[in-house]
Amino acid sequence: MKGEEAAPGFAVRSLGDTMKQEDIVQLSARDVLVAFARHDLTPSDYLEACLTHISRVNPLINALTAFDTERAVAAAARATARWAANAPIGALDGLPIGVKDLQDTAGLLTTHGSPRARGNVPEADLPMVARLRAAGAIVLAKTNVPEMGAGGNSRNPVWGATGNPFDPALIAGGSSGGSAAALAADMLPLCTGSDTGGSLRLPAAICGVVGYRPSVDVIAHPTRPLGWSGISVLGPMARDMDDLLLMLGVCAGHDANDPLSMPSAPARFAGFSGKPLSALRLGWSEDFGDAPVDADIRATFHARLKALAPHVAECRAVDLNLGEMDRTFDILRAESFLSAFDGPAQRAPQDFGDTIHANLALGRQFTLADRGWAHAEQTRILRAFNARIAGLDAILLPTVPVSPFPWTQPHAERIDGQEMDIYYRWLALTYRGSLMGGPSITLPTGRDGAGMPFGLQMLGPVRGDEGLLAVAKAIETLFAADPETARPRPDLARLKPVEPGLRSIVTHPPSTQPQRAGAVQTAV
Repeated sequence: MKGEEAAPGFAVRSLGDTMKQEDIVQLSARDVLVAFARHDLTPSDYLEACLTHISRVNPLINALTAFDTERAVAAAARATARWAANAPIGALDGLPIGVKDLQDTAGLLTTHGSPRARGNVPEADLPMVARLRAAGAIVLAKTNVPEMGAGGNSRNPVWGATGNPFDPALIAGGSSGGSAAALAADMLPLCTGSDTGGSLRLPAAICGVVGYRPSVDVIAHPTRPLGWSGISVLGPMARDMDDLLLMLGVCAGHDANDPLSMPSAPARFAGFSGKPLSALRLGWSEDFGDAPVDADIRATFHARLKALAPHVAECRAVDLNLGEMDRTFDILRAESFLSAFDGPAQRAPQDFGDTIHANLALGRQFTLADRGWAHAEQTRILRAFNARIAGLDAILLPTVPVSPFPWTQPHAERIDGQEMDIYYRWLALTYRGSLMGGPSITLPTGRDGAGMPFGLQMLGPVRGDEGLLAVAKAIETLFAADPETARPRPDLARLKPVEPGLRSIVTHPPSTQPQRAGAVQTAV
């Protein structure tokens, strides 16, 4: 694409022969910080290793979009000086991160995957991004999304599609697909995400990383179009639980413009060692009541339950047919879409793709009576869920009902013989969990029958985040000990370009001219 340039490559100098570049980029965020503290590695050298790796891998999966390389190099140099003086400014000092392209980043192109925003360079960070920067994180790049975040396939007319690091011809999920793929491919140690109907959990499961949807009060989200609706949340993504908890401790907090957020104690998410497996009482459902799930996914899920059950106090089936969950989600999601996009889409319909217009058309069909019913039904669903989870630490489910399919296919059209009536219906295993407003998380637990990552989803009670995270940590520890159920890693050395190319649907390249001083708008 005209005006694009690859991220520059660098050689790591300070480590000499003690560690190869591929070993450096595979380090956990925690281990990188330990290496900074021991003066075994500097933020500048770590950033250079990431950039070299990105320049080789990103063209093959297209996970990262706009880059802020020059400012990142300068920020890494400042962090290097601070670590040399043993004076880091925060918990993430010197770590480069990726920020989802739905989230504002000061001075860095934020397109939402939409032609109408292809020249948008925000003046200020989203508050969550500002918290990360204040803790020393270095915003290196934006991560790819579907147009306006709509759907489970991260492809858009600005940047093209993101391929799965395990097979670039297959989807990486969405809408936080670029973040999940970047993490799985070791391009960055931490990335941000957001979740309405599974946008953190779905891509994390498909790419083999951890995605966490917190309770609505945990991370302030002051840019929701409907501030009193908790259907959409922000959250962290990482390769393992300890890195996720590290990032969560920085992100959590209150903002006056988000009436649903609450102040958080600084150490709220610190010091998790996991709950003893032998004390866990778990429920499970293979299909959230009646959602279609492919037979292989059901079999893989039951294999994980079989491996887990002998180690816990209880593991029993739970009926999660909680009410009219699909129709409730349809209405709640539609009202948010209408609030955010109806006016702009009517004024400039050419700026929006068919998926956005289809969502808006659906929303216009609903009445005020429908909206009132949906909010009342959501309350009934929550109360039914509370009754089901009483006495349990968490309820387990598959995260995704099918193995990843080609990214050229916009969405799953048929699952287990059942045709999907709307493009996002295949996300029912995750969006039904969004309705309760409580926490949910997906852990990578080996591979499915097709050899792709399998994500185990866990639901917790509203505001039961600490408990659910402790459960997830304990289960991660168990599964990590067995190569069959440990987090799978893609073979990046075997990645090759795919046809059609991941940028083949690009029709409107972003502007390559900065819209304000200091903006850097390059893509890899």
